[in-house]
Amino acid sequence: MKITRKRAPIIAAAIAALAVSAYAEGSGHGASAAIAALAASAYAEGSGYGASAAVEAGRAITIVDRLRWAVEDEYLARGEYEAIMARFGAMRPYDNIMAAEEQHLAWLKAEYQARGLPFPTDGSASSVVVPTDLKAAAQAGVDAEIANIAMYSSFLSRPELSRPENASVRDLFERLKRASENHLRAFKTQLSKY
Repeated sequence: MKITRKRAPIIAAAIAALAVSAYAEGSGHGASAAIAALAASAYAEGSGYGASAAVEAGRAITIVDRLRWAVEDEYLARGEYEAIMARFGAMRPYDNIMAAEEQHLAWLKAEYQARGLPFPTDGSASSVVVPTDLKAAAQAGVDAEIANIAMYSSFLSRPELSRPENASVRDLFERLKRASENHLRAFKTQLSKY
């Protein structure tokens, strides 16, 4: 997997989120502490938006944090697909996956409304990267979906998502993870054409 400058913090954040989870549960020594420290230092150089913000040393991560990072990551994906199509023209899989991102944002908005929370505005513009060619665009899609799957896996591993009051969030993250798995297959197919 090619790790771009913008995507490295996302992958580091996903790894760190898993390590931080283990650390928070009392196993914060050895490998988990080392991974958390390495990933946190990689994150410090990142954009701090979406999945790359999914780790932040020194504070507890809440359900609301996870929801916000999911929203940010959907905004970022939508923005990247818009930029790719602006540069190369509308085509599959970008147009249909961009439409899916709109649906994902609607699911997230419904969860925010159910919780009485204000829905975040789109701040992704400064984090959007436009690939240089269509092969790089497909690779960026593969990398982004791998990072999303890791992020949602780390979110779903948290015990608080097993509580009845968080059942709707668990369901939402499971749907978003499945969607990323579907998108990953589409981007791998696209990448195989080059």
